Amino acid sequence: MTTLPPRPPVCLRCWLAVALIAAAVVVSFVYLGIDYGALGSAESLKLMGKFIAEFFPPDVSPDFLAKVGHGALQTLAVSALGTVLAAVAGAVLALPASGRTGGMLRHGARFVLNFLRSVPELVWAALMVLAAGIGPFAGALALALHTTGVLGRLFAEALENAPREPEQALALSGAGPVAAFSYASLPIVLPQWVAYALYRWEMNIRMAAVLGFVGGGGLGQLLYFHLSIFQQQQAMTVLIAMFVLVTFVDLASARLRKGLGPAYA
Repeated sequence: MTTLPPRPPVCLRCWLAVALIAAAVVVSFVYLGIDYGALGSAESLKLMGKFIAEFFPPDVSPDFLAKVGHGALQTLAVSALGTVLAAVAGAVLALPASGRTGGMLRHGARFVLNFLRSVPELVWAALMVLAAGIGPFAGALALALHTTGVLGRLFAEALENAPREPEQALALSGAGPVAAFSYASLPIVLPQWVAYALYRWEMNIRMAAVLGFVGGGGLGQLLYFHLSIFQQQQAMTVLIAMFVLVTFVDLASARLRKGLGPAYA
């Protein structure tokens, strides 16, 4: 006769955490004071339906489609440039952040990475618009600053988890530190670094479209302009262009990551 394993003890800490989260959700709804009756009333639903109907049909005039196409290319360029700059800066900061150059540099590099990624892209964009002026360059800098913090942390963790034995073997054989890292550790982490960068590019293409609302150029700036003057049909065309662009980048990035191996797809 088989004996059943003993039941695990009740996790009081887990139940307390669930209770606190549930209480916070309830308090949030009460604090906001949302009038759900007015939100679901016949008049509100009629106004929402009228607002949505104003977006159709989208403006597909050749002149406007050319303007949207230019904005899409600008958004794509902003996201790509921001991601490339962030990948380079993140790789440079990942070396000291992984602890390869001493404890003091490790803490300093991690502080910089934490600061960069703790500031949202929209805040960086507002600051860069003041520093570099309204336009796509400010958007690219904003994406690069925030993404550097994210990629630098991910790159550093990949380096920390990589085996050090191949690099140490080359160093004992007389190779310099740069050569030992380039021929031993870098080939191990490079596919993972590229996969991380491609994944962040997918996210940056979405954020690049939003940064236009604070002057970052591209489709976001075009969308903000037409919404501000109540041209919903033109705004709908921009929204469709955003969807097509994000879908294209997602498919391209997924195909590239699949080429790196099943672990990074």
